[in-house]
Amino acid sequence: MAPVSLPYAHCESKLRALAGQAEGFGRLATGGLHGALYCVTTLADDGPGSLREACSKKEPLWIVFEISGEIKLKSFLPVSSYKTIDGRGQWIRITGMGLRLAQCEHVIICNLEFQEGRGHDVDAIQIKPNSKHIWIDRCSLKDYSDGLIDVTRGSTDVTISRCKFGYHDKTILIGANAAHCDDRNIRVTIHHCLFDGSRQRLPRVRFAKVHLYNNYTRYWAIYAVGASVDSEIYSQCNIYEAGRDCNVAFKYIPEKAGDKNAPTAGVIVSEGDLFLGGTQMATCSTSRGLVVFQSRKPGAWMVAWMVIHVDVGTCLLVAMH
Repeated sequence: MAPVSLPYAHCESKLRALAGQAEGFGRLATGGLHGALYCVTTLADDGPGSLREACSKKEPLWIVFEISGEIKLKSFLPVSSYKTIDGRGQWIRITGMGLRLAQCEHVIICNLEFQEGRGHDVDAIQIKPNSKHIWIDRCSLKDYSDGLIDVTRGSTDVTISRCKFGYHDKTILIGANAAHCDDRNIRVTIHHCLFDGSRQRLPRVRFAKVHLYNNYTRYWAIYAVGASVDSEIYSQCNIYEAGRDCNVAFKYIPEKAGDKNAPTAGVIVSEGDLFLGGTQMATCSTSRGLVVFQSRKPGAWMVAWMVIHVDVGTCLLVAMH
C-alpha cells in the first residue's frame, strides 16, 4: 500500500509557503503573505494581542497563535483585507458568533474550529458583500444558529477545501436571494470536504457557478446539493451516500429571478460521481413537467468557466480527523 501523502506537506516547514496552494476559483488568494507576523497571545474577545485586534488592522498580516483554546465572540468579528488566520500548530475554537468578511479581498482562514454560534443570522463565516479571493482550508464547522458558510451579495472567487461540516441544518449558502441578480458573478470551488450528517445545503446555490470535486457527502436529511435560479453546478468525482432520511442527492429548486418573468432552476452536471446506499441523483417538478436528471459530460458552456488545477480523473478522498 502506497504511503499517504498529506496535503501541502512540502509547505509545513515554511509558514508562508501555504499562500499560493489553493486550487480552483480562490487560487489567487494571498492572504497576509507580504505582511508582518502577528502573534495572538490572548483568548479574549478583544484587546491587545487578540484575534479581533489583528483582523481589524488595515495592513497585511500573517496571524498565528501562541496559545490554544476557545475564543468566545460577543459580536461578529470583521476580517479586513490581506489577512491570513493560521491556526496550524494550535487548537483554536471560535464560539458565540462568527467571522464576517465584508468588502474585503485576499483572506486565508486555515485550521480553525467553529462551533456553537448563537443568535439571529449568525453564521460561522459570512462572506458578503463584494468580497473576493478567499480561501477557507482545513476548518471544522458545526452547530450554528443559521448557516456555516454564506457566500452572497456579489462575493466571488472563493475556495473551500478539506473542511469538515457536521450535524447542522443550513450548511453552505451560495447566493441568498433570487432578487440579487448581480450574484451571477459568484464563482466557488468546494473540494476534498466531508459533509457528515448535515441536513441540507451541501451547498444550495443561486445564480453562481460552483465546482464540487472529491467531496464525501453522507447522511443528509432533505437534499445534498440544491440548484436554484440560473445556477451552474459541476459535480465531479464526489461520493454521495444516502442515509435513512432521504436518498435524493440533487434537488432542483425553481425560483423567479428578479430580471426574469418565469421561475427557473439551475443546472447540475455530474461526472464520475459515486452514489452509494441507494442514493438517487434527482427528480424535480417544474413548469415544463417532470425532469429526471441524467449524468453527462460538461459542454463547452461549462468548461469555459471551470478552473481545475488537479487530476480529478478518479475519486480520491483525504482522511478527515
